[in-house]
Amino acid sequence: MNQEISTIMIISIILLLSPFFSKIFRVPTTIIEIVFGSIATYIGLISNNHQFDLIAEIGFLYLMFLAGLEVDFKKLLKTPNDIIKKGVYYLLILYSLSSISALFFQEGKILIVIVPLISIGLLATLTKEYGKNQPWIQYGVVIGVLGEIVSIVLLTIVSASMHFGFSYDFYKTLVVLILFFVLFIIMFKFLRMLFWWYPEIKTYLMPQKDSQEQDIRISFGLFFITIALTLYLHLEVAFGAFLAGVIIASFFEHKKELPHKLETFGFGFLIPIFFIHVGSSFDINALFMDSIIQKSILFTSIMVSFRIVSALVFYKDLGSRDSILFALSHSMPLTLIIAVSTLAHQYNSIDDLHYYSFILASIIEVIFAMSLIKLILKFSQSIHSVNK
Repeated sequence: MNQEISTIMIISIILLLSPFFSKIFRVPTTIIEIVFGSIATYIGLISNNHQFDLIAEIGFLYLMFLAGLEVDFKKLLKTPNDIIKKGVYYLLILYSLSSISALFFQEGKILIVIVPLISIGLLATLTKEYGKNQPWIQYGVVIGVLGEIVSIVLLTIVSASMHFGFSYDFYKTLVVLILFFVLFIIMFKFLRMLFWWYPEIKTYLMPQKDSQEQDIRISFGLFFITIALTLYLHLEVAFGAFLAGVIIASFFEHKKELPHKLETFGFGFLIPIFFIHVGSSFDINALFMDSIIQKSILFTSIMVSFRIVSALVFYKDLGSRDSILFALSHSMPLTLIIAVSTLAHQYNSIDDLHYYSFILASIIEVIFAMSLIKLILKFSQSIHSVNK
């Protein structure tokens, strides 16, 4: 019990102090939370327990929910075919380079799965910091949705193959996944038609003048319903949370203040706990394993450089600076890397060295990408001010 109280106290202190240290060191708050979580666990101030794990998991799912809020599916369907086509080329190049790297570096087939993973969860933090009107963020969200869908499908397939082998249950999972996508599209079209004929239903569900916080209640209700549904179907839960955000953004656009209200709660409480938990999940003693630093830097270099090379397909649209920023915005698939690495480690597909190397690489990626994005934008602003 004393250890649980200590964990709560230390997490609370990290939540309080992280913004101040973020300003002192001029790095994103996320990085401070990850580092503090790791150090606090190493010196025994934080112990992993069920409550901490559960809240952190909800924090991750809420982050995916907020990422979904950035995606208006109706606008996404209107995305020019040229951009979608380039997005497909971007993913094809990324997966091709990953396959080549698995052969060249002789690190196993796991590189083919891990290197091209894309998650737009952390794009929500970039959107909050830099605004959603930045072209590289807009492209990052649109193409990121495609990449995330491919990544989650891949994660589901890998998870099913490791759990069931290539048995009847494996193919059953694939069929359920396909049916889930089909049913979601049918439901989306139905709601689109329903709200087009009866727009008053939207304002009835989420009235403009709302003293009962009905919009928050419906948002959280949908959030947990989609999570429960994906749990029941044995699919990737994060995808359910993401789709809940997409539904809110696509059909309740009249509630302009809703995303801000939901973000305030998430970034003020649940999401920081998730990042503290990410830090706590990394054993600092692993840093003393032979060649772990070299492997982590190698994996980080591969994942970032491959995205930058693949992002060249958007050079004419975004220019050199924004193409790099776009690539960096996709270079933070923290949670998916942890998920795939943990899964592979549990089924003995990778050893301890590779497991901790991938975990460390995922953390380094976040720190490197966020810091470099900040430096590039700051450098651009200084050049712009000089030219004036």
